[in-house]
Amino acid sequence: MIFVTVGVQLPFDRLIRVVDEWAEKANRSDVVAQVGASTYSPKRLTVYAQLAIDEFKKFVEQAEVVVAHAGMGSIITALELGKPIIIMPRLASLGEHRNDHQLATAAHMAAQKLINVAHNQEELLSLLDKVGPLEGVHRANPHASPELLNTVKSFIQRVDHRERRKATVFNKLSSVLNKIA
Repeated sequence: MIFVTVGVQLPFDRLIRVVDEWAEKANRSDVVAQVGASTYSPKRLTVYAQLAIDEFKKFVEQAEVVVAHAGMGSIITALELGKPIIIMPRLASLGEHRNDHQLATAAHMAAQKLINVAHNQEELLSLLDKVGPLEGVHRANPHASPELLNTVKSFIQRVDHRERRKATVFNKLSSVLNKIA
């Protein structure tokens, strides 16, 4: 089964249309899509406008591959469950989003070799034709590493120390000003 998700806030008809047309040509009847506010009516896909979180996760768990916009929720869920994911970033120039932050997300994740990125219809079709042996399947750890936790803890302690020092200086300054007044 292939699971397609485009989030629920904005339509992403370009992605849904390409996958629908591919499913028709490939004679795939096992493509399920969470289409959000899409205005395109797929002919071949089983569609849901929205899914509850547990339903969404269930579809990802069952999928042989996830196809999604470059939304971090979709990417993280696929990685946590060890599912290959193809992402196609939304483009502001096509009215698919307010800005092109999804291009930056796609570039960053692709550089980590964690995902498969399709920047256009042709690349998406090529990746869909390879469903099965897709590269970039790494199961992400849902827990923070000790290194990350130590780094965050150290940062908080440094900030807290600076704030205490500032408070001490402020209190001394206030005391001096009160004596002058």
